[in-house]
Amino acid sequence: MFAWQQRVYIEDTDMGGIVYYANYLKFMERARTEWLRQLGFSQQVLSEQDCLFVVQSLQLDYQRSARLDDELRITVQVQKLGRASMTIEQQVFNGEQLLCQGTVRVACIQSNGKPRSMPSDIQQALQAECSADSTSKETL
Repeated sequence: MFAWQQRVYIEDTDMGGIVYYANYLKFMERARTEWLRQLGFSQQVLSEQDCLFVVQSLQLDYQRSARLDDELRITVQVQKLGRASMTIEQQVFNGEQLLCQGTVRVACIQSNGKPRSMPSDIQQALQAECSADSTSKETL
């Protein structure tokens, strides 16, 4: 499971210092981008190869609020992998406390908006990641 650290800044909050609800989506988006980068895939390079990832659907469940200066940990874990899409589970934590969790379905498309299969190198890296995650779950 990939984890990304994110500090809460003033621009992430409302007048009361509480994170605005839509900013959790930004935190999750950044974590997915950094996860892909860690796997060796830059969004810029993928775009040049006419491979774009777009959010097709999402479901969020808010538990608690993050506040100004909190150090958040955002996780990324593939739950289901298809040829042209994947379902990702993401969680946002402050320490060990779960603040928000979501399920995001991401589709792979061309720049003209039509669906496309993920490139084989990405597919292989994601399959390896899924296998590693399922192996670590089995050993817990």
